[in-house]
Amino acid sequence: MDTPALHDLTPGTLRIDPMTLFEKQWFLLTAGDFATGRYNTMTVAWGSLGTVWNKPFAQVFCRPQRHTYRFLESFPTFTLSAFRPAYRHALQLLGSKSGKDSNKIAESGLTPVAAKTVAAPTFAEAELVFECRKTHAQFLDPKSFQDPAIESNYPTRDYHCVYFGEILAVRGIAAYAAT
Repeated sequence: MDTPALHDLTPGTLRIDPMTLFEKQWFLLTAGDFATGRYNTMTVAWGSLGTVWNKPFAQVFCRPQRHTYRFLESFPTFTLSAFRPAYRHALQLLGSKSGKDSNKIAESGLTPVAAKTVAAPTFAEAELVFECRKTHAQFLDPKSFQDPAIESNYPTRDYHCVYFGEILAVRGIAAYAAT
């Protein structure tokens, strides 16, 4: 498949539906260092985009047993990459296999590439990329759940670590640029 032409975009003027991007389209969350070849990726469908501490941010969730968690903990940056529907199979594979057990990125057929401003890579096939620097990380505390139904997401009590990342750069196809 072809590689989309990405343009520099401004976080506050994007034409996006964050709910659809996370829940329906999904992102690849990638942490590590492209230059050294030490990175991993996983598919995420939970997260948010907005403003915190007067900065544009992305919020992502990662369970501690995921291989990507080690990279999120060890490196200061991460990327979120969105893809056209034609890549759904690759995202399904990257969300269901562990990079600890195999080279799932090679198996997916996606092409890791250097991001523009952060060490964590993105993918040549991505149509939208958020490049982020971690600003905060904290495990969810079940004592703070206001809705008891939330606990049903954690039958083994493996609560997510929530990462906030300042968005340092956004690149995307023209369709994501506000007119």
